[in-house]
Amino acid sequence: ACHIELILHPSFSYLSPLLQDDNWGETTTAVTGTSELSISQEEVVGLGKELQDRTQSFRRYLPLAVGVCMGLLVVATPLVFLLLPAVLWPDRLQACGAACEGLFLSISFKLLILLVAIWALFLRAGRASLTRVCVYRAFLTTLTLLLTMSYWLFYGVRILDAQDEDYHGIVQFAVSLVDSQLFVHYLAVVLLELRHIQPCYSVCVIRSTDGETRHYNIGQLSIQKAALSILEFYYRDFPIHNPALLSASKHQAAKHLAGLKVYNVDGKSPPGNGNQSRAMVTAAGKRKETAHNELYYEEADYERRVRKRRARLVVAVEEAFTHVRRMKKEDEQATPSDIMDVREAALAIFPSMARALQKYLRTTRRQHCHSMESIQKHLAFCLINNMSPKAFLEAYLAPGPTLQYGAERWMADQWTLVSEASVTSGIKEGTEFLLRCLDFSLAVTVKKIPYIRVTEEYIDPKSHKFLLLLQSETSV
Repeated sequence: ACHIELILHPSFSYLSPLLQDDNWGETTTAVTGTSELSISQEEVVGLGKELQDRTQSFRRYLPLAVGVCMGLLVVATPLVFLLLPAVLWPDRLQACGAACEGLFLSISFKLLILLVAIWALFLRAGRASLTRVCVYRAFLTTLTLLLTMSYWLFYGVRILDAQDEDYHGIVQFAVSLVDSQLFVHYLAVVLLELRHIQPCYSVCVIRSTDGETRHYNIGQLSIQKAALSILEFYYRDFPIHNPALLSASKHQAAKHLAGLKVYNVDGKSPPGNGNQSRAMVTAAGKRKETAHNELYYEEADYERRVRKRRARLVVAVEEAFTHVRRMKKEDEQATPSDIMDVREAALAIFPSMARALQKYLRTTRRQHCHSMESIQKHLAFCLINNMSPKAFLEAYLAPGPTLQYGAERWMADQWTLVSEASVTSGIKEGTEFLLRCLDFSLAVTVKKIPYIRVTEEYIDPKSHKFLLLLQSETSV
């Protein structure tokens, strides 16, 4: 799992910087000196990065710390209600009968259930650092604090000040508090876990660089929660972003659609003449008429080279796996000291397929996605689990989802959320927002799932029956 940080990017124009004097280097006097407290620029950058890391860690674990404090407050308050009368005025309390002792058993199991429920729902490390506080979590935290403070006020006025002697009533008061806390937790489950399960909207996610598109159904979420869900879908479903393919397409387009230079041989017409411009437009037009043919043949040649490299890679891998199977049969008859380890076998057969695999990855421009160490590790994994050559090649013949590669290959774990509407507001029909990272962005548009009405039409079974009259003249 990856740590995702969403940063709100408000849509406003930045003010242009103030103009500086062009002769500032000549009119300014700089006084320099030697100091024991001097610091280099690299150290300043390091201090800023360290401070940023501390801030990110603080923001990441702040909700967990708040959840721990609230859980302790919720669990400890009923116990304090039961202990204070027994400590402050134990001689004046009435005896607790069988019904009161039964309430003790009830409150014990309810507190245990509430403690497990709080641990399961709230005491979890955050998967992402969002831009704004979740509205429902803030509402539930406020409601819990108000409920606890209300019970404490009633307890202080009616029980502590009056030193109530009815201990059975005090225990019932603590039980009512635990029941109220259980209902608040049920409300938290409905708002945080169940409300967004039913799909209500269809979102279209488009990657800005290569146009890779996916469609997802989501429920009633805020914009920042929807952005978090889309990023989780992105790392799971989208193929890894490959900037090498984009640069290649730009190079081809620039090569095919570039204009031609026109030289004035006679030297009679000055440069920038209208005839020269007309000649350049005509030459560029002729060039564009044949550009699609050149592009078609280059793409066909590229596909041919990819198929050729792929065939060589498949043959090399099959031969290597066949050699491994042959070595396994020989190891069964060899002595234990001569048996080769699986990882040693992977290192031994890797050079036989390394050249073909390297040429294929270079041709498909995916050599930066796979390191030699990762390939050898994957080969050892396939040999340990007795996988086929096709299972080994599947990771390299087609680009996989982003999450299948190392975190250093993702190029970005910090995303910027750009939205005109407030990120805490719920998504609706026509909502649009942008998720930016280092080299590309995800454009998201929201459409509401239409109301589906299904009607029933009754078909009489007798309508399917018909009468067939047989005659001697027919072929039937």
